[in-house]
Amino acid sequence: MLDALGVEVPIVQAPMAGVSTPALAAAVSNAGGLGSIGVGATDAAGARAAIADLRSRTDRAFTVNVFVHGPAKADPAREAAWLDWLSPLFAEFGAEPPKALRTIYKSFADDEEMLAMLIETKPPVVSFHFGVPALDAITGLKRAGATLLATATSLEEARKIEAAGIDAIVAQGIEAGGHRGVFDPSAPDDGLGTIALTRLLVQNIKLPIIAAGGIMDGAGIAAVLDLGASAAQLGTAFIACPESAADEAYRAALTGPGADHTRLTTLISGRPARALANRFTGLHKSVADLLPPDYPIAYDAGKALHSAAKGKGEHGFGAQWAGQGAPLARAMPAAELVATLVRELNAAPSGPARSL
Repeated sequence: MLDALGVEVPIVQAPMAGVSTPALAAAVSNAGGLGSIGVGATDAAGARAAIADLRSRTDRAFTVNVFVHGPAKADPAREAAWLDWLSPLFAEFGAEPPKALRTIYKSFADDEEMLAMLIETKPPVVSFHFGVPALDAITGLKRAGATLLATATSLEEARKIEAAGIDAIVAQGIEAGGHRGVFDPSAPDDGLGTIALTRLLVQNIKLPIIAAGGIMDGAGIAAVLDLGASAAQLGTAFIACPESAADEAYRAALTGPGADHTRLTTLISGRPARALANRFTGLHKSVADLLPPDYPIAYDAGKALHSAAKGKGEHGFGAQWAGQGAPLARAMPAAELVATLVRELNAAPSGPARSL
């Protein structure tokens, strides 16, 4: 699957909305991997501009990632209770919480403009997180020449992806940073690790599998290739690259004690996501039985709180997404990191030889 795209090494950079940039994705693609940008948190115009920027930097394949979450259900009483709970924190920073919360971006499932833009601009690869879109969207993107990927956190989700006609599956283990790709966040999550999930999908699914979660170096890439994966997807490993959009506080936190204690939390956005331990993730101790609003409505509150806190020099309320391998992060340019990963992969005792 990657060979058909002209990808030289089995390294996929995770899209990481808000962190990945066209410069980062292009650097990875130019180095022989598959770079990615996440456009799930923007509109069609913003996505079009990002794709154009990325295309100006590389003539190699890249991925554009979109979110296919279910529709958020507004619940004014629940949202008001959430804002009341957060109000002392806003007050700490001399700010008022929002009067009401909004659905801050659309799901790709409901975004006809985004679909039309992708069909028009023809990115080489389109990937889906939180589910798969309707058949007409899949058909339209394939007719436009796109290779399609989708995230699965379980065998059941992988079977749905396979049945939908997607080309390859990203097997996201519980170790992964950022949002869990679960289709239904209200359903029980078995929390499968990358090793178990990768083997389950390799044994039961006919599509190529891209392993994701906790992979930070060439030895980790070699391990998942030995399990039968076609490639490895790394996200946290690229946060410290100068081409990423991570701010200085995020980069400092990545090398701080919070990296040793990443936590899955729904408090920031309303969906389970793994982040560096900080003041926001620590609120789980006081939330009791209060449920956050639906994703991405809760994210409106989270972003507002982060903005208020950041204005007063407090950076502990940022969405500092990172996986369990965070302490292994290395700060270097993306192309240098890809070359380092390839050297480590080639040096791994059982890893197949790869070269740039």
